[in-house]
Amino acid sequence: MEFGGLSVNRRGAGSCRNLNLCDAETRNAMDIAKATTVVTTCTRDCPSACGVVATVENGWVVSLRGNPAHPVTGGHTCAKLRRYIDRVYSPHRIVHPMQKDAGGNWQPISWEEALDTVAERMMQVRTSFGPEAILYYQGFGTRTALQLLNRRFFNRFGGCTTLKGTLCGGTGEAAQNLDLGCRISHDIRDHLHSKTVILWGRNPAATHQPLMPIVQQMRKRGGEAVVIDPVRTATVHGVDRHIQPAPGKDLWLALAVAREVLNRGWEDREFVSDHADYFEHFAALVEKWSFNTLVKAAGVDTADVRYLAERLCHGGPAAILLGWGLHRWVYAHEAIRAIDALSAITGNIGISGGGVSQGFDEWGPFDSTVAADDLTPGARQLLMPKIGEEILAAANPPIEMIFVTAGNPVTMAPDSATVKAAFERTPFVVYCGHFMDDTAATADIFLPVTTWLEESDVVAGYGHDVVGPVNRAIAPVGEARSHFDIFAGLARRVGLDDFERGPDAWLESIIQPLKQKGISLSQLRNGPVRQGLPGVPYADRRFPTPSGRFQFVQALESVPEETSDAQWPFALLSISPGRTLCSEWLPEDHSTLPRVILHPTAAEMAGVGDGDKVFVESKKGRVLAQLKVDPSQREDVAVMPRGGWSIRGHGVNLLTESLVSKIGNGTAYYETRVRVAPAR
Repeated sequence: MEFGGLSVNRRGAGSCRNLNLCDAETRNAMDIAKATTVVTTCTRDCPSACGVVATVENGWVVSLRGNPAHPVTGGHTCAKLRRYIDRVYSPHRIVHPMQKDAGGNWQPISWEEALDTVAERMMQVRTSFGPEAILYYQGFGTRTALQLLNRRFFNRFGGCTTLKGTLCGGTGEAAQNLDLGCRISHDIRDHLHSKTVILWGRNPAATHQPLMPIVQQMRKRGGEAVVIDPVRTATVHGVDRHIQPAPGKDLWLALAVAREVLNRGWEDREFVSDHADYFEHFAALVEKWSFNTLVKAAGVDTADVRYLAERLCHGGPAAILLGWGLHRWVYAHEAIRAIDALSAITGNIGISGGGVSQGFDEWGPFDSTVAADDLTPGARQLLMPKIGEEILAAANPPIEMIFVTAGNPVTMAPDSATVKAAFERTPFVVYCGHFMDDTAATADIFLPVTTWLEESDVVAGYGHDVVGPVNRAIAPVGEARSHFDIFAGLARRVGLDDFERGPDAWLESIIQPLKQKGISLSQLRNGPVRQGLPGVPYADRRFPTPSGRFQFVQALESVPEETSDAQWPFALLSISPGRTLCSEWLPEDHSTLPRVILHPTAAEMAGVGDGDKVFVESKKGRVLAQLKVDPSQREDVAVMPRGGWSIRGHGVNLLTESLVSKIGNGTAYYETRVRVAPAR
């Protein structure tokens, strides 16, 4: 296979040999000693941030395996990591700077030409329209410490337009902050002390695999694990019970369980009286509707509700682990706050093996002031969940230039057609990436960036409290450059001196919070280190709220009504597939049609059968798919994978509406309703 001027013979999946290079300079650059191993960390958009050992032969990564010395992930690897070598050495990877010509065709250019062009355009836009006419879109695909400097560049340039909100978990953090003062999750290993683990809207078999061995150990010790999810996912095979509420009705399930607890007098009276505020308000909310009304609204059986009440009150300590599917609703915060309240009334807050855990702040170990946001406090921000509409509506000044790093918004943001139109109407788009994906196709300049195997940095996970090293295993493939090197080149051209310090010098500044705990950069380079966060938060029953007490939710806007729409009968649930992460699909991953899963009864009502080609349609658009009939799914959901590119015939976000959660500016993907029809 060939890419970027390199000719490669592959020896099986995940191994590369017999490198024939075009020039001696490249050969020397990539000639790392034979059979070396490099300790590093996966930096992708995943809570695990797994410790990795890369084996390198003749300058080529030939295998990736879990680092057994990592205190959380151990020797674990997932399917996505095992496939990552194919991504690094893919023949489709773009490894030279590219520019579109006047006819819209891509042409290779030198780095000097690329950076000169980008810098010149930036200065022209700033002179003509002001710095806010430049939108910096920083995605979540790379979450390392040095990424803070990307934002510093744009702040120092004068205060460009940036983003607010999230495509992921901002709603959960904002909701839990209201209850707890500051969201702090339990150490992942503390769940070994649980007698019950409730995975509420969470699918760790696909999205947080190091959690699964912990759940299995807990079960072997006599505990029970439960999944609460409208979709029957792979995680169901590793638990004792699967409860399938109606999509988006988790609030009513939580309230139904709370009603059962209060009706039986099982509440922890000491906690609600001595360590919490507004319990009476919450109890009044629970009693506002009958038990049967709540159960019906949740779409579950009475037995499911009573089972959860028993486990939370008498099968404890009971840990609830919130998933990201819970966030993808307009009123997601109400469900999350009700779940927090449920844990509180059952006495599971502040005890080992208990709590409601969502995740950790991956930027917490770092000094975020290096991003220099204080230089531009009033700079414009656009909502990430509505980025297409926001770009098109921007005025005074309009968006004249977009610069994208670590993201593929035309694929991953909702309402993809509008996002694509917004990017295409923007006069100049710069894309830093690996492949010619949906967002790259709208760009004018493509800047090839390194993968985490080709750079040095540090990274913290948002599924645990470990900070890991990112040690370079191989030289950059082709002409790929790190984000740091790209911004250093641009900084010199626009008159900024920030990047004259090297990456390690900047890291010494960025990890100041870790240094205060006695953790040095050299220590991090040697291997992963725990931050030292509390394994059991709120163990003293003191909360960083104004009163120092837990805050029960006091009011709700939602009402327990059934969701029924004859025209759009299904809730579209776009879930993470097990083999790919977000939009990190390879071109060959698109070789078949996207799959949509329906219950047999739903398929029969739609007039379609297993294996049929169908159109999945919403108010926003339609996607051609192949139907899979699955009796284990609910009749009111249509399940599709997320992350596929629309330019390759996929693109589930061509269907989704751009809605924003009421709290946290999250993305309410799952509010989208669809229908399925034969493709004739």
